[in-house]
Amino acid sequence: MESTLRRTWAVIDLDALRENYEKLRRHIGPDVKFLGVVKADAYGHGAIQVSRVLQESGADYLAVSSADEAMELRRGGITMPILILGHTPKEQVEKLIENNITQAVTCKAKALEYSAEALRCGGTLKIHIKVDTGMSRLGYLVSGDHFDGGVEGICEACRLPGLEAEGIFTHFAVSDEPENPDSRAYTEEQFALFTAVIQKAEQKLGRKFSLRHCANTGSVAYWPEMKLDMVRPGLLLYGYGDGAQKLGLRPVMRLMTSVSTIKVYEPGTSVSYGRLFRTERTTRMGVVPYGYADGFFRCLSNRCSLMTEYGPAPQRGRICMDMSMIDLTDLPQVDVGDEVEVFGPGNPVERLADLAGTIPCELTCAVSKRVPRVYIENGKETERELLLRF
Repeated sequence: MESTLRRTWAVIDLDALRENYEKLRRHIGPDVKFLGVVKADAYGHGAIQVSRVLQESGADYLAVSSADEAMELRRGGITMPILILGHTPKEQVEKLIENNITQAVTCKAKALEYSAEALRCGGTLKIHIKVDTGMSRLGYLVSGDHFDGGVEGICEACRLPGLEAEGIFTHFAVSDEPENPDSRAYTEEQFALFTAVIQKAEQKLGRKFSLRHCANTGSVAYWPEMKLDMVRPGLLLYGYGDGAQKLGLRPVMRLMTSVSTIKVYEPGTSVSYGRLFRTERTTRMGVVPYGYADGFFRCLSNRCSLMTEYGPAPQRGRICMDMSMIDLTDLPQVDVGDEVEVFGPGNPVERLADLAGTIPCELTCAVSKRVPRVYIENGKETERELLLRF
């Protein structure tokens, strides 16, 4: 490592990503299509680099959150199908058609807008219908008394001119909680409702949807009967969470920093903002250039450890914007310039996520643009990317 990469950097192991994809392919079987979720810059791993690996490996679809994310992939040389899961203004429809990008349709108003715009520009917009089966977010309402009206609304959207309804999908709320009886029951209810909607809609339309999909990360790991035509792993693809461990997948990101300064303090010395920590003995304290502006959650202050070559170093005091302190008193071998693992094989991101009361992908997504990404492929560094503008 050299230059600013000696500050804090993320190592993205594309070999692990490819291996995870191949294991998931074998897990879902040859007749099920694979959609890789690469929204939010591929959960902080680099959307173009991750998508390139998935495209080369034979994945069938990608999913992003917005038209901007989709266009980034197109400009980066990604030619495979892309589904936008989130909102797209009607003014972007022509751009979607020109770039062969698929749009989720979540309600009647959106369907009508997209249809009118597609007709105006003389093209056809490929769409996937989103069904709200219990996530209570986006999608056609179909539960309870909404069933008949929801199905009719879905069919109306599928018949609109200028729209090609290729697929239909829903999203599970608690499929990653298989040990919880209530969660299991809720997931089963969502799946049963989704399949009932499909059956009724296909009956009314007189045709089948080419792609029916509902299997997110939790479902891929724990509910094999819910694969349908295509699966949509996100967190699982990057090797995090209990499901990834169950399937033998490897973490793709390793976040590293380095020791910039070491100082020795007398007992009773206050450390950092708020005097959250005071030394109880003569303390050898290291400063690392990793703070909340880099993605180190302030709520982890004084509660976690970073991993050195010689063992864990407890984080001490309030985490600052650009740096934080680690206790090296019991690690005399650690010196200025030594590398420290924030999370990775020696310090799993799941551990930090549990301490922060969150999920691993919130931590990977939080790795900021000033943290360089270093890409490893075939065991060698192939690319470096710094997202800051110069």
